[in-house]
Amino acid sequence: MPATAQSPSLVDTVSRRIITLARNHTSDRLPTERDMAARFGVSRSVVREAAKRLELQGLLEIRQGSGMKIVDKLHKPLSSAVHLLVPDEKKRLIQLTEVRLALEPENARHAAERATATELRKLKAAQDRLKNCQDFETQVLADMEFHCLIAEASGNKIGALLMQSLSDLLQTSLSHGYRLVTKDQAVEDHARILDAILLRRADEAATAMKTHLLHARDDLGLKKPLSNR
Repeated sequence: MPATAQSPSLVDTVSRRIITLARNHTSDRLPTERDMAARFGVSRSVVREAAKRLELQGLLEIRQGSGMKIVDKLHKPLSSAVHLLVPDEKKRLIQLTEVRLALEPENARHAAERATATELRKLKAAQDRLKNCQDFETQVLADMEFHCLIAEASGNKIGALLMQSLSDLLQTSLSHGYRLVTKDQAVEDHARILDAILLRRADEAATAMKTHLLHARDDLGLKKPLSNR
């Protein structure tokens, strides 16, 4: 007999219904567990299990006494797993750089091909914030925002989610980098990337991004790779 798709479990179904409810909800607070059980026609234990699953995925926050809150912490599961798998910080930064070199030049290439006018304005604004900022924290956040916006402008939702998932690690990397060097090189590198994207020069955008990431790697003293094991 031909294989058939497995039917979703009741918890899977309720999880999807909670996600739909969250998207259409006007508040960041969801109805109570009791109310959702009545609305979906299931037991409270099913709603509870579905909500726990969504909490682990970074979509909900559950607090005793205050119910369920809609959040956007999709990066948290990956970030926590990375810290467990690679406890040594220097190895984490090396492996993060390897992933960024594989991912971000293509993000820049696709952003040059696909970015909307609104996305281009956001990129220019992020570059202006980095260029004009005076304090350390704003430098880090503006730099990180620039890279995440390029991922969004690539039009690839999975790529954008991967960058968001790496945001905690990226922030650590940038913080270390800005303690060692000034922002001048980053501002110059970002300008080259942005110009190539604005001019729709995909290959130049990818090359400029790769060059920038290699500069950042060298600033962190990560030129010589360590064993990943």
